[in-house]
Amino acid sequence: MKNIIITGASKGIGRSIALHFAKNGYAVAACARGEKDIKALEAEVAALAPGQPHVFRTCDMSDKAQIAAFAADIKAAWDHVHILVNNAGVFLPGQVINEEEGTLEKLIDTNLYSAYHMTRHFVQGMISYGRAHIFNMCSVASINAYPNGGSYSISKFALLGLSKALREELKPHAVKVTSLLPGATYTDSWTGAGIEESRFMKAEDIAQTVWDIYHLSKTTVVEEVLLRPVPGDI
Repeated sequence: MKNIIITGASKGIGRSIALHFAKNGYAVAACARGEKDIKALEAEVAALAPGQPHVFRTCDMSDKAQIAAFAADIKAAWDHVHILVNNAGVFLPGQVINEEEGTLEKLIDTNLYSAYHMTRHFVQGMISYGRAHIFNMCSVASINAYPNGGSYSISKFALLGLSKALREELKPHAVKVTSLLPGATYTDSWTGAGIEESRFMKAEDIAQTVWDIYHLSKTTVVEEVLLRPVPGDI
């Protein structure tokens, strides 16, 4: 049984990754905060990959206890994990000098600590298994700060730092680590922005990228991949 964990999976990039792997027969473990959305994804995945031991849970990835409960559900269903995609994230616009008090804490909790804790729940098993892969959903904001990015950029810079640290630590254990740095991708967060959909990348392209990178030979790892819309950043 091949399997994949995706956090923050009910919409956008996470949802596309879940569906892409499900249609290729993978067991999927996925979580999101919204119960309605995660149940809808569960139904789609079950239809694409019937009979697999899928795991779906509502989970606030800023809450360490809920992360632990989600991880426990997965461990009860699966003997090992092939792929972990730390995708959960939230964007709150603002500037460091005047953003609302507590913004940094909210963004660090979801965008950084969730990946840290999920990885620590599964990494020892991944090391024991041998051939496994961790994908961290960073951002162009991980390398380029922008005026209204504030604490979001800080959290994404930190996530890229976590990826780099993991890459070094896991080199001797045949566990691959890839940082994905997508630019503007068309998801629900852009609804109402008044920008043509054609100006964005497609979430399906990010899913295809994850698929292609995972299926390289065991001797090759893509450490970082930067993706942008053809006309550039928005």
